[in-house]
Amino acid sequence: MEESVSKVSRKTVPCLRPEGFRQMAYREWRGDGGEDCPVLVCVHGLTRNAADFDPLAESLSSEYRVLCPDVLGRGDSEWLAMPAGYAYDGYVSDMAALIARSGAAEVDWIGTSMGGLIGLFLAASHNTPIRRLVLNDVGPVIGADFIRFLKTYVGTDPRFATLEEAERFFRFAHAGFGALTDPQWAALTRESVRPVETGGFRLAYDPALAVPLQALPEQDVDLWAVWDAARVPTLVLRGAESPLLDRDMLARMAERPGVTVAEVPGCGHAPALMDPAQIALVRDWLMSVSV
Repeated sequence: MEESVSKVSRKTVPCLRPEGFRQMAYREWRGDGGEDCPVLVCVHGLTRNAADFDPLAESLSSEYRVLCPDVLGRGDSEWLAMPAGYAYDGYVSDMAALIARSGAAEVDWIGTSMGGLIGLFLAASHNTPIRRLVLNDVGPVIGADFIRFLKTYVGTDPRFATLEEAERFFRFAHAGFGALTDPQWAALTRESVRPVETGGFRLAYDPALAVPLQALPEQDVDLWAVWDAARVPTLVLRGAESPLLDRDMLARMAERPGVTVAEVPGCGHAPALMDPAQIALVRDWLMSVSV
């Protein structure tokens, strides 16, 4: 399935789950190099979608073939009939299917929050295909306070009468993304909602994402062992006002050889990576690190 617009094509890949195959949508950005370019995979946060990476993917498509999936249950991807499948073991398997579809033996990876953790699990796996890893505002500990915060809004399924009303919601809910332009907020809003048959709009993700989240105990999730097993060159970005990745954790992550850290001013959780300076920061690191 393919629909090309400029440099970007919209495709799907089948992902095998216990309930059967589910189609995961993804955007593929190609520059002039086409199949000869290395592959970069960009994966969004918990309730977000592939469109978050449009500015970065378009910019980096001159060096990469960029794949940006909608994780199952989000965006244009299919929803799961069994909500317990909205978990990291399933996501890792789905991304392995995407990497296999790409035909690449190795890929670079950019992940925001949840997308960063998926990349971390892959990077820690034996014979990993991950060559370079960018973690956007996430680290090896997910604090109990942050888990409690997620439980307050994921799965609430609000409805909006107009796109303008939806945009006001996103400007508040995602203030941590930083100083986006008005056109960027408008584009983010259009990609983050779906029309409702009875009128208005709803969020573009399955409210059942909340089912496994609500089952989590409200205690820190410690992934330091996974972090220690991931030995690939890594760039860790932290929003200067992040409630998830604190400076002490960032400093501890920086102690590992091959790790570069950077703080992004004017952002919380998580830098949107839409600003030219943020895109340049990621590009410069990817282009400078040898493997």
